[in-house]
Amino acid sequence: MTVAIEQSVKPAVDNRARRELIASVLQSYGAAVALVVLLVVGAFSFPTFLTFSNLSNILTQSSFPLIVAVGMTFVILTGGIDLSVGSMFALGGVLAAYGSSWGIVGAFVLPLVVCGMIGLFQGLLVAYGKMAPFIVTLAGLLAVRGLVLAVTNGGSTTPLIKNPAFTAVGQDGIFGIHWTVIVALVAVILGTLALSRTRAGQSIFAVGGSESASIFMGLPVARVKLSVYIVSGLCAGVAGALNAGYSSSGVPIVGVGLELSAISAVVIGGTLLVGGRGSLAGTLAGVLLLSVIQNMINQVGSLNSSVQAVVSGVFLAIVVVIQTVLSRSQRL
Repeated sequence: MTVAIEQSVKPAVDNRARRELIASVLQSYGAAVALVVLLVVGAFSFPTFLTFSNLSNILTQSSFPLIVAVGMTFVILTGGIDLSVGSMFALGGVLAAYGSSWGIVGAFVLPLVVCGMIGLFQGLLVAYGKMAPFIVTLAGLLAVRGLVLAVTNGGSTTPLIKNPAFTAVGQDGIFGIHWTVIVALVAVILGTLALSRTRAGQSIFAVGGSESASIFMGLPVARVKLSVYIVSGLCAGVAGALNAGYSSSGVPIVGVGLELSAISAVVIGGTLLVGGRGSLAGTLAGVLLLSVIQNMINQVGSLNSSVQAVVSGVFLAIVVVIQTVLSRSQRL
């Protein structure tokens, strides 16, 4: 009798384990698979798609949102969100342009300090003030954008980069690859190592997985939450500074909607909005996927630019639905 029960239960357990494995793989690597499929489609659809110049352009345009998305991944892994990164991206560029009068060091240090302090302030409100991340960072989005307009005379002044070396960082590169791309990839590598090889990284996953369990485990939950908002602010500041070098000026109106693009890329890359699960490799695939979609729309040429937003929105909605289904299948 016992043997018969064991024989009937074993196939059910094996099937459940198989479903969980498939769901986990799809959730983790779905964006990468979709990216490969789109690259194949683009190669057969557009003769100039796989040229070095076009692929280099895709990587360059992806580098700025990728750096921002790295910081966003840290925040979302804890179950939070940062809506202020688009405004901090613009502020970082403006401050880099003003700081370039003090050399390349000033061009980087000024936006890093200011954006890092903004991230610190928001993190304090979320971690120790127990305020909702959505409300805190939405207020940050508005306040920082107002600060950008204030230091640029309502957006009418566009400060220019005064240091040729800093401009070279944004516009030059090696072997045809811009330095901005290299910086973005370094950010992904360092972030991945921090999440996978350090105690702080494991704490980020734990807090996102279950904050109450993390408290019982004795983890510094508030400190972990504070740290991810600082990281997000620093990433936005770096990306904004590099963009200023790339465009030779601190344009005050850039970054509008960048927070939504970053969140989309992170979610498409397999990071759960509720936190606790995700990777920067997935975020990289998500950013590249959105950039490839935009590039393919531009290759068509006759389509309205608003089509990109529609496609990205529909694609994100589909991904969220798929993520929800996959998450439930892993819990069943």
